[in-house]
Order: sequence, then structure tokens, then C-alpha cells
Amino acid sequence: MDLTLLYRGPLSSCDFDCPYCPFAKRRDSREQLRADRAALERFTGWAAAQTGDRLRILFTPWGEGLVRSWYRRALVELSRLPHVERVAIQTNLSCRTEWLAEADPESVALWCTYHPGQTPYERFLAKCHELAERGVRYSVGVVGLPEHREHARRLREALPPHVYLWVNAAEGHAYTDAEAEGWTELDPLFPYSRHPHRSAGLPCRTGESVVSVDGEGTVRRCHFVRAELGNLYDGSYRAALRPRACPLAVCDCHIGYVHLETLPLYDVFAGGVLERIPAAPRATGA
Repeated sequence: MDLTLLYRGPLSSCDFDCPYCPFAKRRDSREQLRADRAALERFTGWAAAQTGDRLRILFTPWGEGLVRSWYRRALVELSRLPHVERVAIQTNLSCRTEWLAEADPESVALWCTYHPGQTPYERFLAKCHELAERGVRYSVGVVGLPEHREHARRLREALPPHVYLWVNAAEGHAYTDAEAEGWTELDPLFPYSRHPHRSAGLPCRTGESVVSVDGEGTVRRCHFVRAELGNLYDGSYRAALRPRACPLAVCDCHIGYVHLETLPLYDVFAGGVLERIPAAPRATGA
């Protein structure tokens, strides 16, 4: 089996306080953290045992995972498995980076988000340069709010030329053509994020070669469709994998619409779908 898994366990705590995020500065109890660790270790053990499959794994925690040792360890361990083609995580990059020396740089990758006002610019940029020096694949992005524009421009100028800077359309924000043009100058792929994508009835890879997994092992086609396909750990999900049309009216999140077959994004991000790295970053202006 050739499968992409989007894993989201119960972790929902974060060390940042972003006003546009509902999980900002939320704290998990010790019991919740223990449960998250156990769930992640179970998932990692399952993935390690699937030696007959080809896996790609993206961790998409509600909170910040890399400040927790078990997420760092999971990325290191999974990156060193020959049947895991890619293992990546979404992160605010507030963690230290030296642990990546133990990971396989050919398979580990980071999807990093810069949150102005939450971390000093120079500190964030220094960590980006550390990733580059270690040979770790990574992308960097911002939420496309007006007050983030100059921060994003400054970051684009300072990042290595090959590093892709992406811009996410802010939820609930309508962009004028002039605003969208300004963001597109920084991220030529911003038009894909500007508007939600009509998806109802359209073919999508989720539910066939891409699935979402929660801490209990419940498998769904993606994070945004609640219908269950089965359970990861008893193998019941496998019989449910098949081509499916999207049941939702629209898809407005990159980790969802990147898998729509009606969009060319698998070609655009060939080899870097999980970590959001285009096949030819320079062609995007990065």
C-alpha cells in the first residue's frame, strides 16, 4: 500500500498566543499530555511495523508538537525507516533544532509558520538558517493579514533563495485585487489560497491514498469530513479505501485542497506535498 497519513492526536496546547488561533496559550493537563504521548507512540509503533507499505506522514497537531520530546523522537525514528518516504510536521519553530542531527535529512521535513509578535524575528530567522545548515527540508509561511505584510517581505528577503515562502489567506478575510496582488508578489501560489475551492462532487485523493488519523486510531478521509472509514489498528480502514468525491461544498485549507484531483498541486508540489515545498521553488518567486 502507498499511503499518506495526516495524524492529529489529542494535543491542543500551544506556547503562542496568536489572536487568530482558537488554541493559543491553551494548556493541556498532565493527564492529557500523557494520553497524547501514549497515542503518538502507538501510532509510531504501528507505522514502524508497516514494512510492506510505503508511507508518508504529516503531523498536524492543534497545538505545538515540537516542544514535546515525544514528537521530536517520533520524527527522528520515523525518518530513519526505509519504508517511510517522508515524515513532516507543522510547527511554529519555537523548539530547539539540534535534535534534527539524529534524523535522516532525506526524509524529515518541517512546515514552519512565522507568527509576528509571538517570537522575535531574529530568533525565528536564526532557526531557519540552522535548518538550512543542517540540510533539513523546510518551508516557511505567514497568515496573510495586513499587519503581517512587511514582516513577510522582510522574511522573504532574508531567507535562502531556495526556501519557499507561502502565504495563507486569513480566515474570514476578503482580499481586494490589489491586496491579493501584493501577497502574490511574495507567494506566486497565493491565488490558490485566496478563495475556498468548490469541491462538492469533485474527485479527491483523500479516502483512497490519503487519510486522516486521530489519537484513537479512527481513520477518516480527511480532517474536515467526519464520516469514519474504520480503525487504523484493527486494519478495518483498508477495505474502505477507494476513489471518492468530496461531500463538502468547499475546501478552504491547504492540507485539504492540495489533494483535490481537479487542481494541479500534486505537480506543483511534486516531492514536497506534505511539507508544502514546490518542485521548483525558484519558479514560484522563492
